[in-house]
Amino acid sequence: MSSPQIITIDLNFFGYPGAIASYLIRLPHQAVLIEPGPSTTIPALQKALTDCGISLSDVKDVFITHIHLDHAGSVGWLARQGATIHVHPKGAPHLVNPEKLIQSASRIYGELMDTLWGEIKPVPEDHLHIPEDNEILSIDGHKFQVLDTPGHANHHYTVLFEGTLFAGDIGGIRIGDTKHIELPTPPPEFDPLKWRASLRRLQELELCAIAPTHFGVYSDVEYHLNQLLIKLDLLEEWLEQQMLSNPSLEELTEALRHWLDQQGRNQLPQAYQPYFTYLNPTWMSASGLYRYWHKVRQA
Repeated sequence: MSSPQIITIDLNFFGYPGAIASYLIRLPHQAVLIEPGPSTTIPALQKALTDCGISLSDVKDVFITHIHLDHAGSVGWLARQGATIHVHPKGAPHLVNPEKLIQSASRIYGELMDTLWGEIKPVPEDHLHIPEDNEILSIDGHKFQVLDTPGHANHHYTVLFEGTLFAGDIGGIRIGDTKHIELPTPPPEFDPLKWRASLRRLQELELCAIAPTHFGVYSDVEYHLNQLLIKLDLLEEWLEQQMLSNPSLEELTEALRHWLDQQGRNQLPQAYQPYFTYLNPTWMSASGLYRYWHKVRQA
C-alpha cells in the first residue's frame, strides 16, 4: 500500500497566506480533512479541493483539534455535505448546539464576529463522532490516533497519522517557516500546567513531523516541542513578576505586548506582523493570562 499524501491547504485567511492551514490526506478511496478552518474560508477550501481533484463527497471524515472558530467554524457546513466530524467530548455539545459558542465568541470579537468567522451552522448529531483519548480510528485502511492534550483549551485533541502530529494550538504558532514560536493563551481555559503535561506526553511519541494549524509541517520536532516548553517556563516566570504589582488587564496587555516583542515577535519580517492581530492578539492572550492567574492560580 502506497503512503497517503498529506497536502497543506492554505486557507488564505483575510488575504494572509500562511496563516491558517487545513490538512488534506488523500487515501485510496476517500479524503480526510484535519482542521477545516472558519466558515469565511469555505470558498478557499472548496477551490483547493477542486484543484486537487477532490470532490466534497470524497471528504468522509473531518478531524478538529478543538472547537475554536479559526479551526472548526466550517464543520456544520461540511457535515451537511456528508462528512463525519470527529471532536473532543467536551467540545461536541457546542457543535450540535453552537449558541453558547457563538455568544462567547461574539463577546470577544464584537462587530468583527461575522467578518472574521461567518455563519456557524450546527452539526447534526448523526454526523458527529466522539472518540476517546488514545482511540485509534481505522479509515480506509489507515490509522488515525487522537490524544487528549489540554492546556490551550480543555477540549483539545491532537491527531497522529503515520508519524505526523497535527497539533492544533497546543503546538503553538509558527509563521513563515521561521524559528519563532508563540503560545496562544486565550480565555477561559489556558493552563500552563496542563499544557506542559500535554507536551511531555507528545515528547514520548515517535514523531517525524509536527503540523500546527498556524502554520505548516515541520520536521524539527524535538526543537519545536522543546521551544514550547521553554516558552511556557518563560511566560510563567514573566507572569509571576508582573502580577506582583496587581496590574489591571489593560496594564497587563501593554506589558505583554512589550514582552512578546522582546521574545522575538518584532524581529519577524514586517509582512508577518499583522498576522498576530488575528491569530494571537495580545489583548486576547492577556485576558487568558489574567483569568488564569485570578481564577486558577489564586484559587
